[in-house]
Order: sequence, then C-alpha cells, then structure tokens
Amino acid sequence: MTHILKVAALAALSFVLVACSGVESEQRYPTEKPGGQSDPFGRAGNEPGIFGEGGLFSLGLGGDDSGGGNGIGVNSFLWRASLDTTSFMPLSSADPFGGVIITDWYSAPEAPGERFKMTIYILDTRLRADGVKVSVFKQAQLPDGTGWADAAVAPGTASQLENAILTRARQLRIDTLAAEE
Repeated sequence: MTHILKVAALAALSFVLVACSGVESEQRYPTEKPGGQSDPFGRAGNEPGIFGEGGLFSLGLGGDDSGGGNGIGVNSFLWRASLDTTSFMPLSSADPFGGVIITDWYSAPEAPGERFKMTIYILDTRLRADGVKVSVFKQAQLPDGTGWADAAVAPGTASQLENAILTRARQLRIDTLAAEE
C-alpha cells in the first residue's frame, strides 16, 4: 500500500512539473534606457517603475505649477516646507499620500513647564494659501509636577505657522524654478 502511495505522489509531482513546463517565463536582463543609462531591473525605457521617474519616491519638484508629482498625493512644496518648518519637533507620524504630519510633544528648553504638539494637513495638490491647515495643541505641567493638563494656545499661533509654511513653500518653488534655468 505504501508503494502505491509513493507512486501516486510521484505521478502527481510529475504532472505538476510537466504542466508548468509549458509556461513561458520572461527573463529580464538589464536594459539600456534612453540616454545610455542602464536599468538593473530590466524595464523598457518608458515603462514606469516604483523607484523610477514619477515613481514612489519622486517628490515632483519639477517646474509645473502643481508640484504634485506622482510620488506623493499632496503638493510637494507644501509637504517639504511643513517638514522644514517643524524640523525642531520630533515626528510622530507623516503620511505623504494623505497629507498629514503629526509631531510628538515638544518642550522648548526655555519653557520646560509647557509642551506643544502639531497636526499639519496638506489639503491640495496645488501651491495655494488655503492648501495647508495647522492645529496646535498645548499642555502645561501640573503644579505638583506629576502630569500635564491641556492649556489654551495663544490666538494666531496656527495662522503664524501656516504663513511660515507657505513662505517656505514659495521659497522652495522659486529655488526650484531658478535651478531649472
């Protein structure tokens, strides 16, 4: 009986191998892209790739008005400017496809009894004044030093941050256009 099972298993394995032998597999070798550049992934010159032009990590810093690119779902100038403006704060989360940046709590060395946290929303693929929204949260340390309590943020703080981000985004765009000339 065991001999019959072994033969049946061997026959089934042979059937699978024979069935798969008719499938043609495409062998890809490095190809040369336009301009003499070699592509180690064997893609044709105009075939998109995840890391290639317009791919996942493309920031779209081209001369077009949108600055959107294919890599991220928001305006790349606003995205970069937001990261630059909040670079002194630790990041908790950054989603370039959804356009949300969340910082972790930050206490300035000159004011250790208070801390701030920000959520930045990039709302558009175009560089527009209403393309960024900032929410600022503040906490003050309890008098006994055991914890933190929510506190009021000074009026206009979020607007000042939005303006700083927009100013930096415009500067990045101007720098990019100047570099292309």
